[in-house]
Amino acid sequence: MSDLLVDPLMSGLNSLMDYMSQHVLTCLIPAFFIAGAIAAFVKKDAILKYFGPRTKRYISYPVAAVSGTVLAVCSCTILPLFAGIYKKGSGLGPASAFLFSGPAINVLAIVYTAQVLGYDLGLARAVTAILLSILIGFLMSVIFRKDEERRANEAKDINVRASSAKETRPKWVVPSFFILLVAILLIGSSKLDWVPKLAAVYLLTIAVAVILIYFFKKDEVTEWGLETWDLTKKIFPILLIGAFAVGVIAYFVPAEYFRPYLGGNSLGSTFLASIIGVLLYMPTLLEVPIIGTTFGYSTGVMGSGPALALLLTGPSLSLPSMIVLYRIMGARRTAVYILLVVVLSTVVGFAYGSLHG
Repeated sequence: MSDLLVDPLMSGLNSLMDYMSQHVLTCLIPAFFIAGAIAAFVKKDAILKYFGPRTKRYISYPVAAVSGTVLAVCSCTILPLFAGIYKKGSGLGPASAFLFSGPAINVLAIVYTAQVLGYDLGLARAVTAILLSILIGFLMSVIFRKDEERRANEAKDINVRASSAKETRPKWVVPSFFILLVAILLIGSSKLDWVPKLAAVYLLTIAVAVILIYFFKKDEVTEWGLETWDLTKKIFPILLIGAFAVGVIAYFVPAEYFRPYLGGNSLGSTFLASIIGVLLYMPTLLEVPIIGTTFGYSTGVMGSGPALALLLTGPSLSLPSMIVLYRIMGARRTAVYILLVVVLSTVVGFAYGSLHG
């Protein structure tokens, strides 16, 4: 009787310890600091003002597609942000592009996917999420063109207050600051030996400290720390619980169980993965250990096509989010959006699986 309880708990504990030893120090901690810096130093207004229905498409759609990275949003914050910009007059197309890409390409998601599931899948997720978000947004605007034209005539462009503060720092400071942070992340998660790795990270950290001391105000540094802590306390406990839960689930439902359904790169298995992603609620970043461990991608059980399809649909849709979307933009728009996400994610996943082998 005791073994029935102890063995699953040990499986969960082993999963948690493996997760913490391999990914927390070298991957997630630097990524949290980068995400916090983006939230603190890149103004949201500078992005949201480009979502208006009268903004040129070649401007609004790319901006909406990459705003997930710039705004550092996650699946728990994308819906209220989407509701806010949509109700304030944003075009349906850019808003839909933002809704899809937001959770999929935030800094933490891309870094974590590449680190745990492989750089090829991480890159595929980033690129396809951006491309699909633009395509989904464009199709939504075309399908509901008449409604959007009427809405654009009735609505005013999003009013964004321009910041009265003047930029006093040299223009190179903020880009250099982010380059140093990214370099720390890349070197920290690399396969280098510990001695040169620690030496390089130490020197880069000193450079970051110098920039902060000489070019940033105290309240700005404090805001960076608060934004980083806010993201950490929202996401990190869920990741720990999720990593433990994944280990427990893996004890009762081995990854081999899913091989007949998700093991290949067939169109059917990729479509099934898209449906699972739509129905299954996965907090931010938890889709990575679920795909890697529960469905067995890391051990070669799950095909690369279904894995990508699940990475695309899982963060952007779930049963709770679909209910919220229904209340925000109505039944027809929600149904079309869900259909586009499932179909296009399946097509992209199947194509990737076919090319990837």
